[in-house]
Amino acid sequence: MKATGRSIGVVDIFCGVGGLSYGLKSAGLKILAGFDLDPFCKYPFERNCKSIFVNEDVRKVTAEAVNCRFGGTQIRVLAGCAPCQPFSTYSQSRKSKDDRWQLLRDFLRLAIEIRPEVITMENVPRLAHNPVWNEFVAGLAEVGYEVSWDIVRCEEIGVPQTRQRLVLLASKRPGLKIENLERVKKPKTVRDAVGALDSLGAGGKSSKDILHTASRLSDKNMSRIKASKPGGTWRDWKKELRASCHVRKGGETYPSVYGRMSWDEPAPTITTQFYGFGNGRFGHPEQNRAISIREAALLQSFPKAYKFVETAEDVSFRRLGILIGNAVPPLLGKAIGKAIKAHADASF
Repeated sequence: MKATGRSIGVVDIFCGVGGLSYGLKSAGLKILAGFDLDPFCKYPFERNCKSIFVNEDVRKVTAEAVNCRFGGTQIRVLAGCAPCQPFSTYSQSRKSKDDRWQLLRDFLRLAIEIRPEVITMENVPRLAHNPVWNEFVAGLAEVGYEVSWDIVRCEEIGVPQTRQRLVLLASKRPGLKIENLERVKKPKTVRDAVGALDSLGAGGKSSKDILHTASRLSDKNMSRIKASKPGGTWRDWKKELRASCHVRKGGETYPSVYGRMSWDEPAPTITTQFYGFGNGRFGHPEQNRAISIREAALLQSFPKAYKFVETAEDVSFRRLGILIGNAVPPLLGKAIGKAIKAHADASF
């Protein structure tokens, strides 16, 4: 039986501000609910995804709680992105004892207990080299899912950013493959994404958009960014501008810190600290400042109209840095959604 005319509903685990759900919704899937531990995500998720936000620790979420959100949905999609910090180079170098990969196991637990028709998840590429990933994939295969996964280059999907993500698709029916994700002919650039925004100075705020605001720069960092070339690094500077860690031999391994983006190339990976000039190649290609919150969201492929906060008082570089930097790019979500929809139409 074909899925044409049948309902395809999504419950998003670890939904955050709704990047994945918004993308799936844009592809024509119905978002039934999003679960997340952070209450700050309620406003952006509900406002943009037009769905219900459940403020709950996923470790305590039961299959019954998720199934009641699916209701009578004919084709159920369980989606999610377990927090990726334990798989980052930073966390592993610190030998963190925080067993956050238990969150991935909880996602697997829910998938096995619920047995949705389709499962999708996204995470950092490094996870693929961790034994917990083999455990996750094997767990799905053991209960009858055909599993497809690979590292996806987001610029090939249309995201104006050289982000790489581990993407998994699993279905009760054969044929849902990562290679089915639609690719663009030409990558989008920083200019395509943010070139039309108003100019700002360091510490400036737009009167038109509360998120088009840039962090302040110290006098030293102002001198540094003025000496920086688009696509360049701190190696372009005179010695007196270089930080002590750059002068030492060990600093030679961090060329991307204190860099400007290039107008006509995709942005580097947008991290949770994109608002700081010294945190990566997050300098504006032309203006003497780090990129604004809105620019980071656009480079993550959120639409300009996406609402992250209700009032100007809610704007926080640190909080929004974490939520935007950790988000699934909506255009990646849309590509996943279109692949799921085509598969459902052909196979269910």
